[in-house]
Amino acid sequence: MRSTMLKIRLLLLLLAFFLAPRPSLSREPYALRISCGARNDIHSPPRNTLWYKDFSYTGGIPTNATRPSTISPSLETLRYFPFSEGPENCYNINRIPHGHYLVRIYFGLVAEPSFDNEPLFDVSIEGTLIYSLPSGWSNQDDERAYVEALIFLKDGTASLCFHSTGHGDPAILAIEILQIGNRAYYFGRGYGQGTILRTDRRLNCGANDSKFGVDYSADHWGGDRFWKSLQTFELGSARAISTLNGIKKASQSPNFYPEAIYRTALVSSDSEPDLAYTMEVEPTRNYSLWLHFAEIDPSITGAGQRVFDILINGDNMFQDVDIVKMAEGVNSALVLNTTVVVSGRSLTITLRPTKGTGAIINAIELLELVSAESKTFPNEIKALQRLKSTLGLPLRFGWNGDPCVPKQHPWSGVDCQYDRNISKYVIDGLGLDNQGLRGFLPNDVSRFRHLQSINLSGNSISGPIPSSLGTINSLEILDLSFNLFNGSIPESLGQLTSLRILDLNGNSLSGKVPVALGGRLLHGASFNFTDNAGLCGFPGLPPCGAHLSAGAKIGIGLGACLLFLLIVTCLTCWWKRRQNILRSQRIAARVAPYAKARTSLNRDVQMTRNYGHENARTAAENGPSLLALIQIWDLVSKLGMHIHIL
Repeated sequence: MRSTMLKIRLLLLLLAFFLAPRPSLSREPYALRISCGARNDIHSPPRNTLWYKDFSYTGGIPTNATRPSTISPSLETLRYFPFSEGPENCYNINRIPHGHYLVRIYFGLVAEPSFDNEPLFDVSIEGTLIYSLPSGWSNQDDERAYVEALIFLKDGTASLCFHSTGHGDPAILAIEILQIGNRAYYFGRGYGQGTILRTDRRLNCGANDSKFGVDYSADHWGGDRFWKSLQTFELGSARAISTLNGIKKASQSPNFYPEAIYRTALVSSDSEPDLAYTMEVEPTRNYSLWLHFAEIDPSITGAGQRVFDILINGDNMFQDVDIVKMAEGVNSALVLNTTVVVSGRSLTITLRPTKGTGAIINAIELLELVSAESKTFPNEIKALQRLKSTLGLPLRFGWNGDPCVPKQHPWSGVDCQYDRNISKYVIDGLGLDNQGLRGFLPNDVSRFRHLQSINLSGNSISGPIPSSLGTINSLEILDLSFNLFNGSIPESLGQLTSLRILDLNGNSLSGKVPVALGGRLLHGASFNFTDNAGLCGFPGLPPCGAHLSAGAKIGIGLGACLLFLLIVTCLTCWWKRRQNILRSQRIAARVAPYAKARTSLNRDVQMTRNYGHENARTAAENGPSLLALIQIWDLVSKLGMHIHIL
């Protein structure tokens, strides 16, 4: 029984666990705030906001900051990028969750600005140019102190780049990357398909002060937007009104507008019912216009009491707008959106009453539609970064961010072409001649699958020519002249059927020129192999037999020395043998008379034996002298034989 009760209790606990409401794990959006130039994480007043240090995100130089605007965060450092370190500098931020983000970049000043030192530069996000700082921006205490864009980040990274234009050094105070709803600012066809929304301005009509969303206690999914106060319109006798009532349908997904922006408004009078506001904009651009309304005028209590048209640059975009009817009551938010094509330099919003009393508006948002640039093929970016490392490219080259975009700021020495087949930019030319480059040419050069021209002449690049160059089938021009390349010319270069110009003049190459290159001459190709002492076997070069390599020359020299030593040794042995023979002959000549006497003695002895006893007496008489001669002859014979053996 007891075990049964325990099982029931356990079952109830599990059921309560699974049925109990839980907070959404994704409710709190991703947020990253970076204090540029800071060496430690810091908290800024008045809300103790956390800002992370910017260690390892980028290059540049940290220094003390001068804040150009009161709306800039209270930070004491910035990071600036002198032109000597290159015209392109980037913050490369990783590990960002896939999603939709509000990215805001605050500008700073190294010193008090003047016309001569005010930094004017371009800003790009993910390779797309979104903003160019205008002259005089640092003297205006408004939203010009930063640039803001709404963008989808899909590959876990964010690249924020600053491009020098030759007027002052880019200086960045802070960066914010704040996640917002994936359907935030949905404007219709084309949304999220290669379009970035750059914030031009946000106006809170009738408000006394400019505020951020955090000042309004807004939902974090709203991206902490900045709302600038607007207390009057150019046309019409507008008056500001406000309410303390709650606003329905305000802070809702996906935009989460702060309720406070609907609690103030500008209202036209009966005597001058039209309201008009003109904004200066960039010409020939497309804009997304967002208009915010809430009927907070206590004199309006029902539908049909205030009806008006909305004209944009004279075109009637919204007819018979009845806020109470469309928002389903008073003190209820209504948002209208339209896309506007602007041909001139201004955009005018006109509210023209058609029924009832005057017109009303609570807030205005204007965002520019920016077509996102296609990026460069990733493999070729990696190849360029590898080339930057192995050739020791000077800092002045920069080579940060994307090499091909924004199109207004390509990398120095890199030519790009858009490939429609892969919807990416590719590298079709490298021009790095006479740049004082050193190091070596890596095998990674084969990653440039679309290269048509390589010019690295007039540098001090050493090492062998990579055989992987022979895999770039599109290569037409290869100029490696006046460097320090050594070794042989790779046979793989003969496979480049599109090659028209090959210049290897002024290097230290050796060996035989690949035979396949000779066949290219019949197709009008132009080759230059001069000033390479070890090359042979090509028209204009010595035959390969006429010139020997240094190793061959050393081998021949050693062989000759060994042969000479062998000949000397043989001659010495022959000479000694000859001397021995001559010595033997001289000794034999000296003993020759004794040999003749011995011969006579032998004959006499034989005759004595033959003639018997008749001559025995004579022999006996001469015996002593003959015996003595015989003994001398034996001794000489033995001595001669010994000398001959030696």
